[in-house]
Parts: sequence; C-alpha cells; structure tokens
Amino acid sequence: MDNMSLYLTIALAPLFGSIMAGLFGKWIGRVGAHCVTIAGVAVSAVLSAWVLYGFATGQAQVFDQNVYTWLTMGGLDFSVGFLVDSLTAVMLVVVTSVSLMVHIYTIGYMQDDPGYQRFFSYISLFTFSMLMLVMSNNFIQLFFGWEAVGLVSYLLIGFWFKRPTAIFANLKAFLVNRVGDFGFLLGIALILGYFGGSLHYGDVFGNAPTLANATIELIPGQEWSLLTVTCILLFVGAMGKSAQFPLHVWLPDSMEGPTPISALIHAATMVTAGIFMVSRMSPLYEMSSTALNVVMISGAITALFMGFLGMIQNDIKRVVAYSTLSQLGYMTVALGASAYGIAVFHVMTHAFFKALLFLAAGSVIIGMHHDQDMRNMGNLKKYMPITWITMLIGSLSLIGTPFFSGFYSKDSIIEAVHASNLPASGFAYFALVASVFVTAFYSFRLYFMVFHGKEKWREAKHDHHDDDHDHHHGLGPNDNPHESPWVVTLPLVLLAIPSVLVGLWVIEPMLYGNFFKDAIFVNTEAHPAMAVMKEEFHGVLGMVAHSVQTPVLWLAIAGVFTAWFFYMKAPHIPAKIAASVKPIYKVLDNKYYLDDIYYNVFAKGSRALGQFFWKVGDTFLIDNVLVNGSAKAVGALAGVVRRMQTGFIYTYATVMVLGVLVLLLWWFRSLFGI
Repeated sequence: MDNMSLYLTIALAPLFGSIMAGLFGKWIGRVGAHCVTIAGVAVSAVLSAWVLYGFATGQAQVFDQNVYTWLTMGGLDFSVGFLVDSLTAVMLVVVTSVSLMVHIYTIGYMQDDPGYQRFFSYISLFTFSMLMLVMSNNFIQLFFGWEAVGLVSYLLIGFWFKRPTAIFANLKAFLVNRVGDFGFLLGIALILGYFGGSLHYGDVFGNAPTLANATIELIPGQEWSLLTVTCILLFVGAMGKSAQFPLHVWLPDSMEGPTPISALIHAATMVTAGIFMVSRMSPLYEMSSTALNVVMISGAITALFMGFLGMIQNDIKRVVAYSTLSQLGYMTVALGASAYGIAVFHVMTHAFFKALLFLAAGSVIIGMHHDQDMRNMGNLKKYMPITWITMLIGSLSLIGTPFFSGFYSKDSIIEAVHASNLPASGFAYFALVASVFVTAFYSFRLYFMVFHGKEKWREAKHDHHDDDHDHHHGLGPNDNPHESPWVVTLPLVLLAIPSVLVGLWVIEPMLYGNFFKDAIFVNTEAHPAMAVMKEEFHGVLGMVAHSVQTPVLWLAIAGVFTAWFFYMKAPHIPAKIAASVKPIYKVLDNKYYLDDIYYNVFAKGSRALGQFFWKVGDTFLIDNVLVNGSAKAVGALAGVVRRMQTGFIYTYATVMVLGVLVLLLWWFRSLFGI
C-alpha cells in the first residue's frame, strides 16, 4: 500500500462506517451498525499506530501532497490534501484510539436507546471530520474539518432532541463556536490577502518571515503588526473550539449529550483541535510575542477559574467537564510559553485519562440507574470495583501523581512556564500552581463522595435532573448499584493502561528528542523555555526527584488531604464554609454570571438592536417614509393639481392672463432694473 492509499484509508474508513450506519441502519440493524462503525474506526486506529511507529523509528517521511483540486479561482487553488508528519501522527493515534474505545463502550451505554444506529453514525462521522482536520495541508481543508466537527458536535449534544435542555445546550455550543469561527475565518482571510495568495501551509510559512515588520490599520491612523493580528484572530477560533475564557461557556452545558460523546468530543478530541491548530501554526506564533502573551493569559485564567467552578459541582459529569476546561487551560498556557511539544504531549496523556474519567463516570451513572447527583452516591467501591479502580487511576493521573502519565505532561507545562521569559509568565505560573491544589481537591472530592462513605442513595429523594435519559431513575432504598457490563468495563481497563504508562514511554523522545523537528518550529533565542527544559531534564527518575523539591507535588497532596478531611471525616464543614462565604459561593454557583451577561447584554442587546432597526429603519423610514411616504406625497400633489383642472374656458383664460402679466412684470424688471 502506497502512502496516499494508506492515508486515504485512515480518513475514509470511519466515513464508510458512518454512511452504512446512518443510511442503511434500518436494514443492517443494531449489531450491523456497531460492527461496521467499530470496524472502520479500528482500521483507522491500527493504521494510525503504524504511521506513528514509522515516525518514532525514523522510517517514515513527511508526506505533503494534494489529493485533488476542487476549485480554481483567479489563480488560487482550493485543494484537498494531506500533510502527515510527527504532529499529525500523534493526533491520528489519539483520535482513533479514543474513538475506538468510545465506540465499544457505546454498545453497553446506549443499548436501550431507540437512536442506537443514528448515534453510531454520528460518532463515526465525527471521527472522520476530526481526521480531515488534523491531516489537512491547507487552511481551506482545516476550516472544513473545523466546521464539520462543530456540526457533528451540535448533532450529538442535542442527540435527545425531544428535551428542551438538550436543544438549548446544542444551540449554545453552536452559537458560541460561531463567534470563535468568525475570528478564525478573518484570520484565514488575512492570510489569503497578505501571505502570497496561497492557503497551503508550506507557502504561508515560507512567506511569513518577509512579513515580520508588516503592519495593518484596523483603525485609521493606528498601525498593528500584521502577524500579531493574524495570530490573535486564529486564536479566537481556538478559544471557541478549545473552550478558552471567555468562550468556554458552551462546554459544561454540552454534558446534556450522552456520556460517550462527552468522552469523545469534549475531553479527548474536538476540544484539542484549537491546541493542534496553534501548534501547527507555530512558525507564525513564534514571530509575535504579543500573540503568545494573549494565548498564555487566556489559558491561565481558564486553568484556575474553571477549576474553582469544579469545586462546587454535584453532577458527576459536570465535575469532569470543568476539569477538562482547566486542563485545556494548561495546554493553552504551554502554547503561550512556546512549549508546543509539551502542549501536544499533554493532549495525548489527557486524552487517555480524561476519556477514562468520563467513561468511568458513565459507568457510575449506569450503576446508579442514571442518577448523576454525587450527593446520592457513596460506598460504590463495594459494588463497582472495576469502575472504582479505573476512576482512581484516572484521578491520580489528572492531579499529576508521580509515575502516572499526567505527572510528566502537567509538571512539564508548569516548568516550561517557569522558564518562559514572556511578561505574562509570572501570572500564568501562579495560576497553574494554584490550580494544582484546586484540581486535586475537586478530583478527590468526587472520588470520596462517590466511592467511599455512607450509602446515601438509601435516603435520597431522587428529585435530581436526569441528564442522560428522558425519564427519571435512581436507586430505591432497597436497591444496590451494580457493576457495568464488559463492553463498558473493557474500555475502562484499556484506557487505564496508557493513563499510567504512556507518559513514561514517550516523554523523552517527544519532548527532548527530535520527534517534532519537522512539524513544530520554536525560536529558542526569543523564547528559550524548551531549551532550558532540555538542559535541566535528567530522566524520569530525576523529574520525580525534582518534584519533591517543588510546591506542585505538595499542593496536590494537600488538595487530596483536604478533600478527604472535608468529605470523609468532617462532612459538615463544606456547608459551613459555603455559608460563611455566601457571596463568593453565589458567584461560583452562577458561573461568574457570564451566562447572564451573554444572555442579557449580548443576546437581548442584539435582539433589541434588531428590533430597533426593524421598527425604525425598516417599518418607519423605509416603509412609511420612503415607500408609502413618497406614494402619499405624489397622491397629495396630484390632488392639488387635479383641482386646477376645472374644465371651464374662463378658468384657463384667467390663468393665461395671469401668466402673461407675470412675464411682463419679469420683463420690465429686467429692462429697467426695477
């Protein structure tokens, strides 16, 4: 198989499964739908692993070739093409392996859902869209994949379309992402207009150095760096897709969709599209320290302040959702520190342990008969041992426990920020270090509330909102939870393995070798963080030994201990703290009032502005003044003129005499100067 056939197979195999399940699901049935989609994603996953192996061993070469040109306009070619390098290979493995686990998991989770075939069609279509995004070699195909994953996420978040909350959530996600995508499209337009008239990555990156000092006037008389404006506009797209402050508000509500898509889209793949895009654009971002500062500040705010929101959530899926937001903030800060390789490394480790956490949360929901409120749980360790141990592994990796995958990537990000020379690095370092404690606290708050302590479902009233089904469930006082079936627990076990080991396997070659040499560009003279990191790295054991000397490890331990004390030893304390700082708790409970601001200021304001233009501009000025007004004016004038047409000769004679007198008067005035 030649390279072109190999990459076409990787991209198109999930699309084939999606078409079969979507168009022919009625005929092939449930078993046929999940078999054909799993087979398609499995083929992509195996071939993607082969591609990554080739780059890891140095056998594979960078592939950059167009598949076909679908439009030529004014000398500009719009093509479908593949750029496969080490960065692409990593993303291919992340997307396809997590997608494969989610496909298998879905068999058990969605077994009673009437939209079974449709769901499998959607998640395979999403996988295809994400593959087209990460394999693109030009901005047009990147934008196609970008919009396609947005469309499929809209369909999946609103999968239970009969529920008003699901429709509200998918509309919110769609609209917020349109804001980000508008900025993204403006950035692409600037590239098309100023970077040599080409949208191919190689051409754009090649022309970038000639535009280092180019400026653009956004406001007359105010010159801005062209590269800075372009990079910031592209990052606005990443802020929407990767849920960065202040365009993060859609992601928590996206938990209205079924749990498998929470793991697939909003933990491991779609939300990392922005991280991938900025990493791919590293030759542009390295030429603008201003843009890197903006990226770093946005990520730091997201990492810390979204973590605060995770501390007070009671819905098990929303806790994991806010941890996703916080971890995306970590990745974004790494991008701002020019540590693109570390950001992608965290994308990889996070994909496995966050998918594990989401799927484990789904397993808990199954065991609790679709009760998602952690206040109704407790002591599930006794009834769900596989879910318990895998959730513990995922949580330990998330908080950066030494020898777990999350430790290597998370600590590397903090060290990179510490080594950065950007003005924003001081604030970012403080935010990341503080969020270490916050992450450990809310992660083990969930763990202790769910798996240890009293069996609270026995006295629960079950008046919670059920996010995963149209009907309300919950355990009765005489019921017990149960472990999930093997199609649910097998993906948990398979995801738990890389959640522990993948960081150990790949940290040295990926971060401190030449793995990304052809994919990521870093100007080490201007942004020396990675160079400093490489000098200070002395192996995995040295990294673990160093962690003991930093506040990061001790803050994580303090967070775990605090969660244990508050929820196992003195469970009355959290309520007292919440009451004593009621204004702060209210701000957190209302998510910093950003939803209210967006709704009351932007949504209602836009509607009020539209009504003003409609009633004043359209109805009054255009309809009543210009259209109807001109017609009425002509009618009134005609009415006056009509009265002058009496039909009598003496009237016309009188008018003629008066006209002659006027002419004579004018003649005398002009003749004698009167």
